[in-house]
Amino acid sequence: MEELLLLLLVTAFALLRWLLFAHSPYNRIFVVFLISLFVVGCETPEPASTNHGEKQEKTSTVKTNETEVNEESSNNKQGEDPLDNFPAATVTRVIDGDTMEIEMNGKTEDVRLLLVDTPETKHPDLPVQPYGRKASQFAEDMLNDKQVRVEYDGPKRDKYGRLLAYLWIDGENFNQMLLEQGLARLAYVYDPPYTHYEAFVKAQNRAANANKNIWSMDGYVTDSGFSEKASTTESRSEEKKNDYSGPYEPEGNDRDCGDFETQQEAQSFFEAAGGPAEDPHRLDGNDHDGVVCESLPN
Repeated sequence: MEELLLLLLVTAFALLRWLLFAHSPYNRIFVVFLISLFVVGCETPEPASTNHGEKQEKTSTVKTNETEVNEESSNNKQGEDPLDNFPAATVTRVIDGDTMEIEMNGKTEDVRLLLVDTPETKHPDLPVQPYGRKASQFAEDMLNDKQVRVEYDGPKRDKYGRLLAYLWIDGENFNQMLLEQGLARLAYVYDPPYTHYEAFVKAQNRAANANKNIWSMDGYVTDSGFSEKASTTESRSEEKKNDYSGPYEPEGNDRDCGDFETQQEAQSFFEAAGGPAEDPHRLDGNDHDGVVCESLPN
């Protein structure tokens, strides 16, 4: 490129020299014209793309900042806990497995858990039903004095004025937990569709297939509730519990045969804790014959 430019300059100089020494006035005018064009052509204007590039760079910066803001906003939305939209409450008392007392907004309310039914323990017209105490104990262990979130789904209250709700504890739906544990049946589907119905059906099926708790007794769970025959058995067990005067709480810490001095003491504890229908301490071994800790002296 530099060699071509040099050749052009030499050629132009030779032409100018010829024109200057020519005696025609038109030649001199033509020389002046050529010199003007040469000077103008030698000026180096600022490239138009420079400013445009600066604008593009600024625009790009703005877009980048907007993207960062949008991404930050998106991350904030993703980080939000949907449970924060539900009112907070504290469970002050467990009445039974599916009924609790809560304090919310400075007011005490009774809550009846949606879509679940646990065996009765305090029904005025029914005896204590198998696994009723176990469901109540599970609720106490999970909820007593704990903060929960209250989710409504359909009518807010029942005919007794109790709140109808799901209770969320540590990010888990307690209603569903009862079904998963085989401590409640799916019931009272009065106003479908319900938000968590499908998940509840699956939870109940898993418990039933695993023969957990209420599902371990043939014919115990019915469409209308729990078998009265099984309730009679549990009622006798409750009487035995009231008669028990041993050193351990039947619904307390887990016990094994080594905690008892005699088989009779272990047997009394076993029956007070629910007998063969429940056996939460697993004292009956693998034979399930209703006689526990047979290696202990009588």
